[in-house]
Amino acid sequence: MAGVTPEQAQAYLERWALVRDAEAAELQRTPIETKLRQLGALMAARSVFGPEPDREPRILEVRARWARLRQALGG
Repeated sequence: MAGVTPEQAQAYLERWALVRDAEAAELQRTPIETKLRQLGALMAARSVFGPEPDREPRILEVRARWARLRQALGG
């Protein structure tokens, strides 16, 4: 696999900055009614998916990991 030159990396980052700016501008132009409709659709879509039987054990596992990290970092 060929490497990426610093110039190519910089050009890549600049293109994504343009994308980020375009998305931000588009979001600013989007009416609040549209945003609320989109949010409602996302919330309604949650019912499409079934329950997660292993959710609680996974949550406890993540909490335990964070507790170990806090303890290791002295927090």
